[in-house]
This record gives sequence, structure tokens and C-alpha cells, in this order.
Amino acid sequence: MAAASERGFLRQAWALTWPYWKSEEKWSAIALLAAVVGLNLFSVWLNVRFNTWNKDFYDALQEYHWSEFWYQFGIFGVLAFAMIVDAVYSLYLRQILHIRWRRWLTDHYLHNWLDNQNYYRLQLNQAVTDNPDQRISDDIDSFATMTIGLSLGLLNALVTLLSFLTILWVLSGALTIPLGGGRTFSIPGYMVFAALIYSAGGTLLTRWIGNPLVRLTFDQQRYEADFRFSLVRLRENAENVAFYGGEAREFDTFQSRFKRIIANWWGIIKRRKKLTWFTTGYAQLAIVFPFIVAAPRYFNHVIQLGGLMQIASAFGQVQDSLSFIVTSYTEIAQYQAVVQRLSGFRARMEEIAADRRVPQPIAIERGGQGVEVDTLHLDLPDGRPLREDLALSVGSGDALLVTGPSGAGKSTLLRAVAGLWPFGRGRIRLAGGTTLFLPQRPYLPLGTLADAIAYPRAAAELPREGIADALRAVGLAHLIDRLDEEGNWAQRLSVGEQQRLAFARVLLARPEIVFLDEATSALDEAAEMSLYRLLREASWQPTIVSVGHHGTLHRYHDTIIDLAPAPVSRAAAAG
Repeated sequence: MAAASERGFLRQAWALTWPYWKSEEKWSAIALLAAVVGLNLFSVWLNVRFNTWNKDFYDALQEYHWSEFWYQFGIFGVLAFAMIVDAVYSLYLRQILHIRWRRWLTDHYLHNWLDNQNYYRLQLNQAVTDNPDQRISDDIDSFATMTIGLSLGLLNALVTLLSFLTILWVLSGALTIPLGGGRTFSIPGYMVFAALIYSAGGTLLTRWIGNPLVRLTFDQQRYEADFRFSLVRLRENAENVAFYGGEAREFDTFQSRFKRIIANWWGIIKRRKKLTWFTTGYAQLAIVFPFIVAAPRYFNHVIQLGGLMQIASAFGQVQDSLSFIVTSYTEIAQYQAVVQRLSGFRARMEEIAADRRVPQPIAIERGGQGVEVDTLHLDLPDGRPLREDLALSVGSGDALLVTGPSGAGKSTLLRAVAGLWPFGRGRIRLAGGTTLFLPQRPYLPLGTLADAIAYPRAAAELPREGIADALRAVGLAHLIDRLDEEGNWAQRLSVGEQQRLAFARVLLARPEIVFLDEATSALDEAAEMSLYRLLREASWQPTIVSVGHHGTLHRYHDTIIDLAPAPVSRAAAAG
């Protein structure tokens, strides 16, 4: 079971890794990686050379060889300088590779997230993939950092192991064990076997103690993201909370989410405490273990002090290499959690993309004029029916009002027409031109006021005088002098001003079809009349489909469809 789980994790990590190494940046990435690997190999060679230096230096001390003593210090200076240069440029090139890989991954995931409105489909079932913002910002950064770090660490461990294993085998010689009766048993290269047994035992125990950290780390990342999201949500809705005086309720929400962080963190602390008990003891014992094992040969005068120190150094290198999992287990647990989160995010986006490639149950066709909805059935995400046999038709340049009580499916109907609602079946036909949807609360991006008005286009694509004329037409002439001012306009403008601004977008975009979902709910009757008159009298004569409750909307539309359920007669009720 554990082996299968590890293979699954490795497959997930590889699936996340390999696209970059076959992308358009592959040659520069491979060149950087080759340079980093080369520096790591040079570092291993320096360690081998330091091992030889250990023997020569301590032998000079034992033999009181003054000139050799200072000569070895000169060699040490050269080796130390080379080690410093190697460390600096290894880190420098690794960081360049990391930021380039992170940039590519971020662009790749952002495109996939935004493509075909995947971001909206993910919102429909947040239980499957929570906090996509954290997965794109934090998890991608951690994935790039940890993949490079752990991969190079593993490579370094393997090369070091191969380099020092032979050295340790030759240096350790054979251990002769008396069996009695003049018989003996000899173990060649016994220090190698000692290192293997010591490291294998440590690795197995570390994995057994630390395995729960994977799930704990996964949950910690999710709880931290949930907490940050709740803080951002308060900032975005500060005015509404202030009007309600909801500070105490918000504090309760923050505390509830933060308590999950604390409770899970206690689990991490306790598990890391157990792991640290073992790994620290394991590391401390590793310092003296080679001296204990090599002591018989030293006290039998088979090796000198320099040889003993060289054996201890080689043993430490072999043992460190074999103990890579022991020393890196906390980071490995974090890496597994990151891989699981990114893999789940990637799999969900691929699933949504695959769903979009097959024929959709709600078929949307383009062509002709106006809007036509034929036998449309709308369901809730859990499969329960919401509305059945919806049908409507509005000709080019005409206006249709969809009304009815809350929960009747009015807004869901517009989502289905926009291609956002995948739950249901039926056929929708739209004119071949552009369409524009005006929700009750328009989206205003961060940036200048001109950018907010021009959205989703850039302000530079539109003539400045055209933007000014649109503002005058919708009653926002006082904002013309602020077009270049940057800010969070969703907080600076009232809801009524935001709805007027949305109508200015219509005048600038000149769409063939306009869908309005309670788009004038915050305006008085005079303002509502003025804005609808702008659309009805527009020179390009757009087709209008509105959703709303206000009885005043009736006068601006040619056709009205009421989604209220038909009243039940007394006779039917009695029956």
C-alpha cells in the first residue's frame, strides 16, 4: 500500500514537472540545470579532496611535521576558496532557474484557469478544489523551489555515495572477529556495511514517525488559505459590514477559521517534536559511531590518527548520503502536500476542459438574429430540477423582460444563455454579433477609472472623448476629470454609480445583444427610465433581455415572461 502510494506521488510530481522541460524554454532551462548540476558535482569532488586533506593534515600533526602542517593549510585555503565560489554560483543559478520555472508555471496555470471560464466552473464546486489563488501563488512557488532543492539534494547524495563508498571500503579494511578455537571470521569493508545498516534503520524509523506530516501539512495549507480568504472578503465588503455593525460576527468567523489553523498546527508541532527527537539523536550518534566502529583497528595500530579521521570523514559522507530521507523528511512531507494540491487543481481543470470538449447538454448556437430559447431544462448542481420547459424568443432590436419571484431561476437562465451554467439540457440560439451581460453589481477591476469603464478592453483601445461622452450620457459627467485616477472603484463608487457605469460600457461596446440582471436595482425610476431609453433609442438597436422584479420595468420591454409558478386552483388542491 505504501509503495503504491509513493509511486502515485512520483507520477504526480513527474506530471507536474515534465511540461516545462519540453516547453519553448527547454534549452535555456537545460543549460541552467546543467550548470547547477556541474557545480554540484564539483562540490562533491571538493569533498573528496577534503577527505584526503583530512588524512594528510592529521598525519602531519601526529608526526609533528611543521612545514607539512603549513603546506596543508595552504591547500585548505585553495579548497575553501573553491568551495565558497561553488556555493555562491550554485545558489545564484538555482535561484535563476527557480524564478524562470515559477514564471512559466504561473503563466501556464493562469492561462488554464482563465481558459474557457474554468475559474467559474471551479467556483461551482469549491469542495473539490479549494482556494485556487493559493495554489497558483504559494503552491507553484513551493513546488519549483522544492523540486529543484530535493532533486539536486538527491543527486548530490547519490554522487557522494558513489564517490565515498569505494574510499570507505578501501580505508575500513577487514574486521576480524575471533570465533574461538583459533578460528576467525573476517568482514571486508565492514564500515560500509555498518553505514548501510545504520542509515537503513534510521530511514525506516523516520518514515514511520513522520508519515502523518503529509496530511497535516496539506490541511495546514488549506486552513491558512481559508483564513486569508475570509480577511480579504471583509476588506472587499467593509462598507456592508460597517452598515450592519457585523464586527462581532466577523470576529467569530475569523476565530473559527483561525482555531482550525491552531488545532492543526498543534498536530504538526507534536509530530515534528517526535521526529526531531529521533533525527537529532540519530545525527548526534552518527558523529561518534564511525569512531566506535573504527576504534579496534586504530588501537591495534593498523591505522594512524590521520587514517582514523579520514575513515570518520568518509563514513560521515556515506552515512549522510544514505540518510537523505532522514534529514529531509520534513521538507519531503511539505513537498508531497504541495504536489497533491497542485495535482488536484490540475486534474480538476483537465476534467472541466474534457467536459467542455464533448457535446454540451445545453447547446448554444450562433447565427440569425435576436435570442431564442427552446425547451430548456435547468438543474441545480446536485441534480435536482430547477426549471423545466423554458422557452422564449425575442427578435432583433426588441426587448424581453423575464420576471418572477426570487429563486424562480431568472439569473440562472441568464447564466445558461451565457454558457456559464452546465447543469441542465436544451437549446439556445444567439445572434452572431457581440453580447454583453450587466449583473446587479458590476465588476470594476483595479486600475484607473478609464480602465474600469472600458473593461474587458483596455482604456487605450478607446478614444478618450468617446469615454467622456458615455459618462455624460449615463449621468456621470462629474467623473470625467478622474479618468486617469487609480483606485479601488468598487469601493469609491456607490452601487448606483456602478450600475450607471455599466451602461456606459454598453454605449462603448455597442453589443448586438444586451442581457441585464437586475442592472438598475439601485437606481430611482427616473434614472432607470433614462438608462433604458438610451438602450431603446440607441442607433445600433440592440436586442435586450432583462431580468428584474420592478413593475416599472414593464414599460421598457415589448414582451414579458413571468417565471412564477402557476397558482393551484382550489379544486385541484382539494383533489
